[in-house]
Amino acid sequence: MKSFRDLKVGLDEDLAEKLSWMVPNYSQYRILRKSVDARRSSDPHYVVSVDVFEQNEVPPAEAFEIERVSPPEGADRPIIIGSGPAGLFAAVRLVERGIPCVLLERGSEGAKRIQMINRFWRYGELDPNNNVCFGEGGAGLYSDGKLITRIKSPYIPYVMHRLVQFGAPEEIKYLSNPHVGSDRIRRVIPKIREYLRANGCEIHFDTPMSKLLVEDDQVVGVEAEDGRQFRSQHVVLATGHSAEDVLEHLQEIGVFMEGKSFALGLRIEHPQSVINKIQYRKHAEHPSLGAANYRLADHDDATGIGVYSFCMCPGGYVLSSGTSPDGIVANGMSNYHRNSPFANAAMVVGIDHPARFGKDLFGGMKFRQNLEQGAYQAVKTAGGTREIPVQNVVDFLKGRSGDALKSSSPSGVVPTRLDLLLPPDIVERMRHSLEKFNTQMRGYISPEAQFHGVESRTSCPVRVTRDPQTLQSISHRGLYPAGEGAGYAGGITSAACDGIRIAEAIVEQFASQRVSAT
Repeated sequence: MKSFRDLKVGLDEDLAEKLSWMVPNYSQYRILRKSVDARRSSDPHYVVSVDVFEQNEVPPAEAFEIERVSPPEGADRPIIIGSGPAGLFAAVRLVERGIPCVLLERGSEGAKRIQMINRFWRYGELDPNNNVCFGEGGAGLYSDGKLITRIKSPYIPYVMHRLVQFGAPEEIKYLSNPHVGSDRIRRVIPKIREYLRANGCEIHFDTPMSKLLVEDDQVVGVEAEDGRQFRSQHVVLATGHSAEDVLEHLQEIGVFMEGKSFALGLRIEHPQSVINKIQYRKHAEHPSLGAANYRLADHDDATGIGVYSFCMCPGGYVLSSGTSPDGIVANGMSNYHRNSPFANAAMVVGIDHPARFGKDLFGGMKFRQNLEQGAYQAVKTAGGTREIPVQNVVDFLKGRSGDALKSSSPSGVVPTRLDLLLPPDIVERMRHSLEKFNTQMRGYISPEAQFHGVESRTSCPVRVTRDPQTLQSISHRGLYPAGEGAGYAGGITSAACDGIRIAEAIVEQFASQRVSAT
């Protein structure tokens, strides 16, 4: 085998042909990493790391050895609350380890959930348990399937490998900005469900949790809204960043939590052609490049406040993603081919929880609720119903009213004064950063660009604090806070990795119980 790192491949070059000159008569190759380098306008190209195998060589198979164990005799099956990335991968890991489990999901299976979401976008009929944030697959089902993460976890290759096995495209293993696409991830999630059911996981959809069952600070199970009780001393709480009712219940029963800093702002949308021209310049229409993306950040050293782009969706759509009938939330997604004529991204401002809300545990949660309700009221005042409130970026900078531009949103849009909806300090930080971003990407401030409001669900503003070794709640034994809703992840990949960590922590608990029994 020969390895080539950071190999330059031109836009019109064929990788296989290039490798044939470098390694004549090679048998096959495996791409390890691939990205676009468009920093020099005269020479955009791909950067590829690849292993090349000569004649009679066979690439080694990817091996993820998972040791199966036996739970202690008489042990209750672990219960997982929520079927987002954290909950699903906790369940996958447990059954692979030989531990049967029970998964409870407040919403429905994917097909029914999608029907309810489409009714919300078309008619404004919100199902509190089946929307863009709740239901099988969690919020990740409608967030482009982006797998970009900044965490360093040994479980990332395993997550990518399993997703490919469940039907995700092979390229997610090596692309620098991997994504599955909302259309394809909807086909991946049912395969995970089928795998779980076939391997010892009992799944209950349309089963919202009403309360945790606790005895002497030990969690002993869960009670559903319909009165059924599920008993276990191992409960994984993976309810997502929008399950505010769950957080309120945790406070009622004395589970220790902390306010957590988060980010909040608006979602900006440009024509994709504008972003392509900014990023690729004269090569913008080259067929091999596809829809361009970007990442922007502006940090104020004096205040410590950062403004940055988040969840960038090339060739995507802006979605109405609220979970309350009196609030409006904007989010974004792309399908696999990223062929919408629009590009969107969140532009958010860091919110320092202690500085802004002091010791008010739910200060951040109430803050975002107020903004979402304000967005809804602004739409009603403007004569709309459930459309997304928008403002032209130039009008936002100048503090004036204006007409709405065409939008990708399936819910429609209504022009409002978003610069009056957000607190003045956040507006000023965003205006300052917009000017800076325009120096980094000339043309970013454009009369064709439009803000959508509000982008308020980037992460959970509360952390359900857990012990760093056992991963259990520091106040309630047997409760395993997991993923975004617990404040320990920020995206599909990091949430999936966190779910695996939780599963492994439960395996360790079972192992210690077996040792104690002997």
